[in-house]
Amino acid sequence: MISHISGEIAHLGKDFVVIDVGGIGYRVNVTQYALQELADKKGSVKLYTHLNVREDALTLYGFMNQVKLEMFYLITSVSGIGPQIAMKILSQVKVEEFAAAILHEDEKVLTRISGIGSKSAKRLILELKEKIRKKMEAYDFTVTNDITHDAVSALISLGFDRNEAVDAVQAVSEDIGELTIEALIKGALSRLREK
Repeated sequence: MISHISGEIAHLGKDFVVIDVGGIGYRVNVTQYALQELADKKGSVKLYTHLNVREDALTLYGFMNQVKLEMFYLITSVSGIGPQIAMKILSQVKVEEFAAAILHEDEKVLTRISGIGSKSAKRLILELKEKIRKKMEAYDFTVTNDITHDAVSALISLGFDRNEAVDAVQAVSEDIGELTIEALIKGALSRLREK
């Protein structure tokens, strides 16, 4: 119904943004990642949107690009997962990390998301694995390879923050000649200890 919205940012909230379009302010629920991006934007912005219609409310959900909107649709296609839980997922892990967790059947990554228990994680993996694999061919998803994914998982199990672990592993993987899990973990650990 409303596929995108363009206008000036009138207000940034905790989990929403108000976009001024011709003097009318539209409240659009966004992810934490989108909020961070929007905080740095000046002038007109464009959000790709989904209008959720319920008996008691009309709610707009907004995304910075088509890929993130498409992932929102995939997540909400899973039985028992509504728009609010989908937004929680996309606020706590990046689209690429979520896709990697589904493809690698990594329940640990999914159960760290508030509102996702073991049952929901299993259902997400079961219902989305093939859909995400197909979408990866249509969109430019950069999903980490098995070695990178395993290195990040190892660092998380050691108590490091997921985003720090991903950044460290990606930085180290560019410098290493022969990519092995041992070399990645060792390099990432020394990088994380420097901080």
